[in-house]
Amino acid sequence: MAATLLAVLVALAIGHLAPDIASGLRQYGWYANWLRWLNAQFPEGSFWRGRYGIALALVVPLLAVGLLQVALDKPIWGFVGLLFDIVVLFYCWGPRDLDLDVAAVLDAPDAASRRNAAARLWPVGGSVQLDGPSLVEAVFRNALRRWFGVLFWFCALGPFGALLYRLSVLAVERDDAPLAHDTASGANTWLAILEWPVTQLMTLALALVGNFDSVLAAWREEGAFGLHGGLLAAAARSSVRCEIAEEVADYTESGVSASTALSEVFGELPELRDAMNLVWRILVLWLAVIALFVVAGWVS
Repeated sequence: MAATLLAVLVALAIGHLAPDIASGLRQYGWYANWLRWLNAQFPEGSFWRGRYGIALALVVPLLAVGLLQVALDKPIWGFVGLLFDIVVLFYCWGPRDLDLDVAAVLDAPDAASRRNAAARLWPVGGSVQLDGPSLVEAVFRNALRRWFGVLFWFCALGPFGALLYRLSVLAVERDDAPLAHDTASGANTWLAILEWPVTQLMTLALALVGNFDSVLAAWREEGAFGLHGGLLAAAARSSVRCEIAEEVADYTESGVSASTALSEVFGELPELRDAMNLVWRILVLWLAVIALFVVAGWVS
């Protein structure tokens, strides 16, 4: 757990203070080449082009990392293993800094610049939407795939888990190495399985750091707990609406009209700003829980 906490702080610090260096180090072109090689080797009707073909893309790199994880756990009192943990988590984090990408949208001087900046919050080729609810969903989707999915599986399985999640995301989002239809369908289902527990924990944390009643309403929606139930997106939209409503109420009590508060005090895209604030609160809560486990381990 101490390695997890240290590695997350390193990943956040480098990604925020030196985003170009972080992006330069987090290169996954080798994985795209691997997927293209598999596409070229296996014909129609083969295992690779079936629903479970994604397993072939994952097994080789994960086997290598898993063996290194076991081999480096003991030497020099675990110090080498700690460095390996930090390197792998840093590599799997991001790859872009979410905070800077959101700030670029908020600080954009015109509509065209704002749309270009917002495109970084969508997968390549995705349709960019600048309405408030879509931006809230984009922020939480990126938080899930850039931060929390990697963090959860790193805590569960170490470097093996972090790389498992990152490669599973890349298999779904890459457009430079497209998968066969059945393989892509299986990869999407596999990613949804990996993200299901992360989504539940993020939603629980959102209930604790945001508006509990709004999250509870999202939990009560039919199909909320399914693999593709949209629980996190619904809870995020509702929580942001409540956050903004509460802030507007605070200003109106001091004599400022609601329209003035929205246009002059909050500026443009208040939903985007509040969504990022909620994501940061969730991350702080997760890190606080990890820190408690670290302290408990030291005490025991």
